[in-house]
Amino acid sequence: MTTTPTPTVTVLEVIEQMADRLDAAGLSFSDGYGHGTTNAFDEAAWLVLWKLGLELDDLESVENRPVSPEDQAQVALLVDTRIATRKPAAYLTHEAWLMGVPFYVDERVIIPRSFIAELLDDGSIDDWLSDETQRVLDLCTGNGSLAILAAMTYPEVVVDAADISPDALAVARINVDRHQLASRITLIESDGLANCPGGYDLILCNPPYVNAASMAALPAEFRAEPGLALAGGADGMDFIRSLFLNAAAQMNENAVLVLEIGNERENFERAFPHLKPFWFETSAGSDQVLLLTWEQLA
Repeated sequence: MTTTPTPTVTVLEVIEQMADRLDAAGLSFSDGYGHGTTNAFDEAAWLVLWKLGLELDDLESVENRPVSPEDQAQVALLVDTRIATRKPAAYLTHEAWLMGVPFYVDERVIIPRSFIAELLDDGSIDDWLSDETQRVLDLCTGNGSLAILAAMTYPEVVVDAADISPDALAVARINVDRHQLASRITLIESDGLANCPGGYDLILCNPPYVNAASMAALPAEFRAEPGLALAGGADGMDFIRSLFLNAAAQMNENAVLVLEIGNERENFERAFPHLKPFWFETSAGSDQVLLLTWEQLA
């Protein structure tokens, strides 16, 4: 009696199968791939490689590796959970990457995706700084990713990382400790700038800025994130109005504020017509992140 050999299924084939499942489920970029991936194949690759315990950025070296039926079943279960819950993949894997750096995440924080990370990585902010830049604030720090990237980018600075949410700061603590930066990053529970000591040379801020109409239309993946970190009031500018009232008093005279506002440039310019910020170029265009000097804010 002869038996038919079980066909070998490779890592790449499993990824392609899972990508087809994601596509068939009707997921799209606007439905949540913006949480780290931009298409079904990349998201499937992330989930498959993570579940198999393989390097997330080295598909080529493992794409022809066979996958056991048991592992195939575990991968399929993870992808089915992604589809059924509409939770972002990072909440299922408890890991997100920003500029090649891994961070722990869970439902207590939004998934890190700030374009400010690009500006830290490519040196776009550097021309606005000097040898006297010593104290940095990451306001609305969430899971601490921007504070950590700033500390990595500028080894001579110390960083305050502030957030109104104790839950978010608990996640930030995990990441600060993971990257061994506790001696240089201080976590502060603060409603805006209220508990921040001041004297900053650079303030980074990715605040809640989504306007009310956009909040009401968010897809399920984004509704899985803490609304406190997203909702910016009727025009998205509520937090920013408060910030501008107090920012200059917390900044040194040569300091700058780097502020992310997403797709709210029109609302920003309507709310603050007297301000003429510098707009950075990012992968999403030149209307996502702006810079204001102490002089402009004062």
